[in-house]
Amino acid sequence: MTSPPPDPTEVRFDGPWQHFDVRAGGLRFHAVESEQSVADRPLVLLLHGFGEFWWTWRHQLPALTAAGYRAVAVDLRGYGDTDKPPRGYDGWTLAGDTHALIRALGHSSASLVGHADGGLVCWATATLHPRAVDRVVVLSSPHPRALRQGALFNSEERTAFLAPFLHNQLPRIGERRLTRGDGAFVEEYFTERSGRAWRETPDFAEAITRNRLAIQIPGVAHCSLEYRRWAFRSQFRPDGWRFMELMNKRLDHPFLALRGREDDYILDSLMAQSREWSRDFDYRVISGAGHFLHQEAPSAVNAAILGHLDR
Repeated sequence: MTSPPPDPTEVRFDGPWQHFDVRAGGLRFHAVESEQSVADRPLVLLLHGFGEFWWTWRHQLPALTAAGYRAVAVDLRGYGDTDKPPRGYDGWTLAGDTHALIRALGHSSASLVGHADGGLVCWATATLHPRAVDRVVVLSSPHPRALRQGALFNSEERTAFLAPFLHNQLPRIGERRLTRGDGAFVEEYFTERSGRAWRETPDFAEAITRNRLAIQIPGVAHCSLEYRRWAFRSQFRPDGWRFMELMNKRLDHPFLALRGREDDYILDSLMAQSREWSRDFDYRVISGAGHFLHQEAPSAVNAAILGHLDR
């Protein structure tokens, strides 16, 4: 007899933080901030990547709060305990979600920190809603145009990125792949893309347990794949062409781009090439870390983030 799927509220783990709901853009978002958070401090919004949820920022929340910021991590549309609408996973809507969240949290602007897919949301928000964004930190997340060019013209990047990306385009098959075996895909995914040092720690084991739970929440597998399905299918449709044209703008926001040296999924060339779309672009490589560098090397990543925000 199989056990019932987890309830979305099961991602509201106890800890030195507080959980709350935010109504923004017609959706209810689950958000988390440290217990010592102060609402009138500068806002830093933390946006997670594919196959994750708010908990990926557990090491950044206390560090940012202690440094004098209001750090808020959210479950993105379709993830964790946030609403899971059937549509809205295009670049415009996701940027609109971020803009609406900043306003709903009582701020006119925020600094954005995003990992992987969350970083792509950062690029889109800074481009489409520039006045709402102060500074940006992207982790393992090149500019969308750099990512497209790399997947098309760089054979090494195409081998690393395109095959698993295309596999997720298949309806139902992708969802079953993510959820079968109690979310065993998550362990494979994290193991393949993380650095060796982190894989041998209790923190890694806990990350696997937490994320395997979260991917099994009803609707999460489908919604998380919809991000990637739109990103691929839109390349062949007018809406995708328009989005990429809008994204072809050099931004004035200060950007910090971070990549783990052992990341074989997002290559160095893509991150470096992203400087074409920012007038103020600082790119750094974090040693001893792979694709999940903010979890693998939190001290180094936190120091880089705080240095960028305080600059």
